[in-house]
Amino acid sequence: MCSSDLWGAADFGGGHTTRRAPVLGVTLALQPVGLAGALLLALLRGEHAPDPGAVLLGLLAGILGITGLVNLYHGLAVGRMGVVAPITGVLAASIPVLAGMVLQGLPVPTVLGGIAVALVAVVLVSMAPGEPGGRSGAAFGLAAGLTIGLFNVLISRAPADALFSTLAVVKLSSGACAALVIAAGRRRWRFGRSVVPVTVLVGLLDMAGNALFVLAAQAGRLDIAATLSSLYPVGTVLLAATLLHEPISRPHWLGIALAGLAIAMIASGMAS
Repeated sequence: MCSSDLWGAADFGGGHTTRRAPVLGVTLALQPVGLAGALLLALLRGEHAPDPGAVLLGLLAGILGITGLVNLYHGLAVGRMGVVAPITGVLAASIPVLAGMVLQGLPVPTVLGGIAVALVAVVLVSMAPGEPGGRSGAAFGLAAGLTIGLFNVLISRAPADALFSTLAVVKLSSGACAALVIAAGRRRWRFGRSVVPVTVLVGLLDMAGNALFVLAAQAGRLDIAATLSSLYPVGTVLLAATLLHEPISRPHWLGIALAGLAIAMIASGMAS
């Protein structure tokens, strides 16, 4: 799953952002940050070392997760964002939703309706204008959605008494996969010191997001946790509008409204 051609393409190279911080290099740097955070929390919680089953789960999840990210980055680089992002978002949400329904049965109708509305919201909020013609990048969107969706299913099965130690294995696996590809393909990965503080913050937030998703899935239902976490593009769009003064399109506004409706439906269904 960690082919050097794919990973090399993740370093976009042509845009101004990637000249400052190659995607592959930043992706690699995130892993030891997350690893350190997970180990510290595992020690503070007094967790035991993960058993062989949890170690295998962490290794597979790490490979799936980082492969999904690179497929997504590459698809956005060579294809059309308005095609790649919605495909990735819907698949990444749908796979754990279906897994949750298989493992835990169907939720109540209001929650089920909220999940359906949320999937529509993900498509609308993820949509972006793209250049007509050329490669759509749909294949990379499919690969990204599939691997990220499976990643979410796997980490949701992390043992509660070894949660952060298992996440440490995930970060170790992801980092090792990235390092091997860099070494084998001699890819550009270094970035300037100015990016380091943001990289550290993103690495800690990434690990915290993984942990909170697992805790949510274990405290309630996997399908609900996956649906609510899949609405993250809403935050991205709102932050881009607030900090970067990017305009919010009509599909985005509709997606944001539907996301709010979906959350309300899921919350009311869980309370009933």
